[in-house]
Amino acid sequence: MIKLSNVNFIRESRTILQNINLHIREGEHWVLLGRNGSGKTTILEMVNGYHFPSSGSVDVLGHRYGTVDLRELRRSIGYISQSLFEKLSPADPVWEVVATGAYAFLRFYQTIPDEAREKALELLGRIQLSHLQNQPLGTLSQGERKKVMLARSLMSEPKVLILDEPCSGLDLYERERMLQSVQELSGGGNMTVLYVTHHIEEIVPMFTHVALLEQGELIAAGPKREVLTPELLKRAYDVPLELEWFRDRPWAKVL
Repeated sequence: MIKLSNVNFIRESRTILQNINLHIREGEHWVLLGRNGSGKTTILEMVNGYHFPSSGSVDVLGHRYGTVDLRELRRSIGYISQSLFEKLSPADPVWEVVATGAYAFLRFYQTIPDEAREKALELLGRIQLSHLQNQPLGTLSQGERKKVMLARSLMSEPKVLILDEPCSGLDLYERERMLQSVQELSGGGNMTVLYVTHHIEEIVPMFTHVALLEQGELIAAGPKREVLTPELLKRAYDVPLELEWFRDRPWAKVL
């Protein structure tokens, strides 16, 4: 599904990523963990084709970047990020914002097909936001906006779903609701999920694998219980801690 081979990325003489080798297979759901500036979002942007490696190769869905039409390939990739949200119009009604995801538009400038509207309304129903379908996007709470972005990302029935800190800025209640929606809407089928977070407790049971980054290098990648160890986490975060698993979800205790 996703393969980064010997990837290095240098920007203005600064090495952002160094010798990244990551292979994500169909049916796996991965979390990228690491401190600020460790290269997590840069990897997501490479998978989306917004950045290209200084050396090495990136393959997504069987296509090597540099030899494929990215506009077409991105129709198979769902993406949630704060930077994408900021490009959307806050005055547009919620259902219309969701519907734009079917075509990778930022907004509509022509008649919206009935099937796109119907599908948008169905997804809003599944995340329990039908009552907000005609509200302007800008009037929604932080948690509601995040869930709208999740619904939008699923309009094209993507094969890869990428979430860049979708729970950032949410309180405990909204965070848990968002995580539940992610599990319910993306946990089945053949879709592969790639999720970035700073918080270990967001690694809910649906996630199968973890990649741990430290200063642009991949220090561990594999099944989550093999990677999420106190020793590897201390190396990544430089904080001594204990790890407790509860219902297949990890919780960190700082010593």
